[in-house]
Amino acid sequence: MIKQLHISNYALIDKLDIEFGDGLTIITGETGAGKSIILGALSLILGERADSRAIRDTAAKTVVEATFDIGGYRLESFFKDNDIDWDEHECLVRREVSPAGRSRAFINDSPVALTVLRDLATRLLDIHSQHSNMLLSQPAFQLSILDSIAGNAALLTDYRKSYQDYRDTVKRLDETQRAIEQMRRDEDYIRFQLDQLQGMQLQADEDKYLEALQNKLSNITELKEALWSVENDLDGEENSILERLAAVAQRLEEAERNLDDVEGMSQRTRNALIDLKDIAQSVSAIVDNLNDDPAELARVDERLNNIYALQRKHNARDVNELMAVQQDYERRLGEIEHNDDIIEELKARVKASHAAATEIATQLSARRHDAASRFGKELLKLASPLGMKNISFEVDFKTTDLMPSGMDNVEFMMAFNKNQRPMPVKDTASGGEISRVMLCIKTIIARHIQLPSIIFDEVDTGVSGDVATMIGEMMADISRTIQVIAITHLPQVAANGDHHLRVFKTDNEQETLTRVQGLNEQEHVMEVARMLSGKDLNEAAIENAKSLIQHKRYTRK
Repeated sequence: MIKQLHISNYALIDKLDIEFGDGLTIITGETGAGKSIILGALSLILGERADSRAIRDTAAKTVVEATFDIGGYRLESFFKDNDIDWDEHECLVRREVSPAGRSRAFINDSPVALTVLRDLATRLLDIHSQHSNMLLSQPAFQLSILDSIAGNAALLTDYRKSYQDYRDTVKRLDETQRAIEQMRRDEDYIRFQLDQLQGMQLQADEDKYLEALQNKLSNITELKEALWSVENDLDGEENSILERLAAVAQRLEEAERNLDDVEGMSQRTRNALIDLKDIAQSVSAIVDNLNDDPAELARVDERLNNIYALQRKHNARDVNELMAVQQDYERRLGEIEHNDDIIEELKARVKASHAAATEIATQLSARRHDAASRFGKELLKLASPLGMKNISFEVDFKTTDLMPSGMDNVEFMMAFNKNQRPMPVKDTASGGEISRVMLCIKTIIARHIQLPSIIFDEVDTGVSGDVATMIGEMMADISRTIQVIAITHLPQVAANGDHHLRVFKTDNEQETLTRVQGLNEQEHVMEVARMLSGKDLNEAAIENAKSLIQHKRYTRK
């Protein structure tokens, strides 16, 4: 429910703070006092378009801020999904409009998109006027009424999950069929590429091995000359390193016999001599095995050139990536060869998910038909005393393919006169009749689900007497379940209020301003009396007002 409303710098309002209570709040005031201005400000909270022309002082921004009690509305998921701070008890909604017409929206002081604000606000507040009654002619709204009365919330959740599973499976089937059709068109190309890759018989890291071999074969002459020079230096015929090192070892042995400081050096030298002899022999063997092989080099060059060409063709960095490309082609061909099995399996899943969703949709439809019958009886019972004694009502059901809401298209058919064939609401009802029908509908569904707070904006226009009394009692009945705010000119409606706000205009030296006054019990009586008698307030009107209010209190016990 809405607890507080702050409006600043909007039309005739410089600054206004209004507090609302639960139950039924009545708002009254002379025509032009500013009731519609307050509704206009509230429409900004509901996400309606901002009009810079409504800004009172063009040097400042317009601010409309509402505090809502959201206990029991189950909105935690909404706040988490939109990354907004969550308070299970209270919510602050604000709209700011700059003089240039730029608008900003906030929920709990977090900036949000206007669509997010609108999504939340419409769950908390419903402004109902003759201008908004075309909602009744919308099939989606009509269906939601039947679902509310049928108590279909849990079943609808199950259906939507099942329907989404069905749609996802259909989508996957379509995507798979398109992919397979594309693969079939590409099959010859894939086979050619795969044959080419398989024909290469690639080995992991083969390119690295071949590049090293190519480098060796390309430099064989230089390598042989370098290694022969090493062998000659180590163990050549004249003045070789091994010969000279042997002489060093011998001299060290002679020195060891007379000098302890060089003890062990000869052995270390002979150990080095052994290692160098081994190196010399190994180098000699390598030189003997190094043969210039132009044919082998040509084979390596050709193999590498073929690999490089494939790498460029398939945008691969090395042989390992080429082998991954080959595996992908093998997989794709495997899918093509087994695609009939894949398609048949998906078709079976589509059929099963369609059957599961249809089963739940059938249950929904049966419950809706039953709810339509009960709803029609309740509607006629409530509408008849509101000056619509000849009203008739029926729901036209048409079965459709599965939709997000089930498999029902519904249309409310009404007639308001004898011998009149029921027709769609939009084609048969006047504005006043639709207002009263909507009031009846709100009364019925308020008994079944948690509705947003409702603001009735002069929906009682054009009625009087007993009908006006019934409308007031009906609003009071709804307010036992949810918060109701009613803007009215009828004393019979005003008498039913638990709270009463009077809107009026006041003048100062510079301007005219709209003000709101909360009335106490005595002021409430006097306001109802004024509505009864007009300008000439008299004792009879006051007594009549007291009687109306007393009757309200008696009937609501």
